[in-house]
Amino acid sequence: MKTNNLGFPRIGSNRELKKASELYWAGKISAEELIQAGKDIRRHNWQLQAEAGIDLIPSNDFSFYDQVLDLTLTLGAIPERYNEFAKTNSSLDLYFAMARGAQKNGQDVVAMEMTKWFDTNYHYIVPEFTKEQKFALFSEKIITEFKEANTLGITTKPVLIGPISYLLLGKEKEEGFHRIDLIDKLLPVYFEIFEKLQAENADYIQLDEPFLALNLSDKERKTFTEVYNKINIRFPKIKIILANYFDCFGENLETALALPVHTLHLDLVRCPSQLDDILESAQLSSTVNLSLGVVDGRNIWKNDFRNSLALIQKATAALGENRILVAPSCSLIHSPVDLDLESNDETLTPEIKQWLAFAKQKINEVVLLKQFASSEIDIKTAAEFEQNTIANDNRKTSKLIHNNDVKNRVSGITSTDDQRKSAFANRRKSQIEALNLPLFPTTTIGSFPQTAEVRSWRAKFKKGELSVEEYNNLIEKETEATIRFQEETGIDVLVHGEFERNDMVEYFGEQLAGFTFTKNGWVQSYGSRCVKPPVIYGDVSRPTPMTVKWSKYAQSLTSKWVKGMLTGPVTILQWSFVRNDQPRSETCTQIALAIRDEVVDLEKAGIKIIQIDEPAIREGLPLRKEEWAAYLDWAVRAFRISASGVKDDTQIHTHMCYSEFNDIIQNIADMDADVITIECSRSQMELLDAFADFNYPNEIGPGVYDIHSPRVPSSDEMVKLLEKASAVIPVDQLWVNPDCGLKTRHWEETKKALVEMVAAAQEMRLTVENTVGL
Repeated sequence: MKTNNLGFPRIGSNRELKKASELYWAGKISAEELIQAGKDIRRHNWQLQAEAGIDLIPSNDFSFYDQVLDLTLTLGAIPERYNEFAKTNSSLDLYFAMARGAQKNGQDVVAMEMTKWFDTNYHYIVPEFTKEQKFALFSEKIITEFKEANTLGITTKPVLIGPISYLLLGKEKEEGFHRIDLIDKLLPVYFEIFEKLQAENADYIQLDEPFLALNLSDKERKTFTEVYNKINIRFPKIKIILANYFDCFGENLETALALPVHTLHLDLVRCPSQLDDILESAQLSSTVNLSLGVVDGRNIWKNDFRNSLALIQKATAALGENRILVAPSCSLIHSPVDLDLESNDETLTPEIKQWLAFAKQKINEVVLLKQFASSEIDIKTAAEFEQNTIANDNRKTSKLIHNNDVKNRVSGITSTDDQRKSAFANRRKSQIEALNLPLFPTTTIGSFPQTAEVRSWRAKFKKGELSVEEYNNLIEKETEATIRFQEETGIDVLVHGEFERNDMVEYFGEQLAGFTFTKNGWVQSYGSRCVKPPVIYGDVSRPTPMTVKWSKYAQSLTSKWVKGMLTGPVTILQWSFVRNDQPRSETCTQIALAIRDEVVDLEKAGIKIIQIDEPAIREGLPLRKEEWAAYLDWAVRAFRISASGVKDDTQIHTHMCYSEFNDIIQNIADMDADVITIECSRSQMELLDAFADFNYPNEIGPGVYDIHSPRVPSSDEMVKLLEKASAVIPVDQLWVNPDCGLKTRHWEETKKALVEMVAAAQEMRLTVENTVGL
């Protein structure tokens, strides 16, 4: 029996990668220093896993930005718009330009599109394909890092996104072909990579094919069969570990079992039932091993050894120990790095901490499970097993978890609690009269830049170095300055800037019962962006108002409307580590009621426009379409519960970003938000097609510039996007806004971009007025 890890967090125990990357982008360290920071993280990760006892340690799971982008560069699938940039810049700067865009030395290139990695909060850079797409080995990162580990005396298992999933992760940038048809052009480059790894004596290669958990066409399943047969014929000595995760194989099981691979990896956390299906299948080859993903790579709860051992023992009884690998369910990049760094008992109490495990601890769980299952350690006398049992049993009986008042409120929800008083058409009339906004009203998504100075105030306040009064005074001044800037710029609907907030989920979690927090529980969201998800351990309620004070203060400063800014129940759920002892739908409904209370209090305080952000509602979709309806039913209902306690003339906004909406556009309409703002700039307004084809009835704010890039677009560029939008959406339904919040941007670029955005809206108004005049 072996232990197998699919991937380890690459941000570093103390976010060393984030800090080094941002210093490099700011020109404060050299490329060599950034590269060395990456080497240091990789060395630490490899040595940690080797010392813990992991047999199959991954390499090429490290990335400076994104593993899909790494592969795009490796395969030479670089979009033509970067050709000139590549001539005068390093491959490292080319890589970051593809991820973030670039404006330097007279060159101006936009970033590649970014979207969610399946149903996670991780964002990947979307490959772009043309009909005549060419592939050629451009980067040897995977070979270099394998050799790098060898010099440390550690033999690793190179990890690569499989060729079919790579193509399916991308987008066709022109009509007349399907990206899967590029497989014959792509495969020779994979073969070249395999040849180079084989020459370096690589024994195992892990190919991640998560699309095997999705609904595939017959053609796509046939392609899997053809491709893996070709790989086996060409490289019979390489042990291919085919990794599927996040769900079952479903109707793809027959295809997967017939593939000539050394090992199949199964996610037994998301889909434990598939083990019986596979063990009972006559199609399971006697030469295929199973990697059992029994330790949850997506959540932070301590493994229950009793449950995991039952699965492992069932598999070993059927196949024998030598055909079993014990593993996490998926890559651990979705987990924080090290629970040992949580040393503050006030931040994370010992009672709750005993229920948790981060990536380092999960590695140890994998090793212990293997030792228990193979009788290297006697369960009856093992202190580790006893401690694990006690912790899991304590969690089941803890008084911290259950609140009968919350449970009774959920059970008492009526059919009218998720309905606005009137239909949108009637509400809209009330809102037009109450709000008196111009055509193409301008707004932002909520947050404004959080400078190092602002963050230092929060840190000093938490340490007791600033009093409540001193801290509030500083936040008030920053808020007022931001209101004045928006007024001077000519923005129509203002925001208060959210300077008191650390994170759009963490801020609310800190004020809701049933949540707790970590000090160092960071996970990567994209690039250098790391988030610290709250931990939902118990029943959720809102003890006191959370945002009313600052929204009311900002509204008192101006005669223009100021939006109240909230995070929606589904997003709070998705971007937290959620309790796994009750259905997610139940937890989401509890959060929805808490947000509803806040919405009602904001309206009472005079806030007439309230935004309830739900960027994660598409992300939460189950991977298999047959499970969508059940999820969308409770997710949409949760949003409506949160939004339906207000009068008709109170305008409810929601925001969504980096998602494909075509398949769920009816459900988005069912949310019944008065205004939806969406990311559209990176896709050049492509996402609006779904809303146009559907004839979406409510108002829409398509993002006109990409806030995840440091480049500042011109007003002409934004006008072109708005013209595209107005060609498919009636102009009286269109808002003008960035595609996301501005928290991570610098003030200089933010001010320039918003001035350009307002100018674009004004030009569009003038165009419409002249057209009407004609």
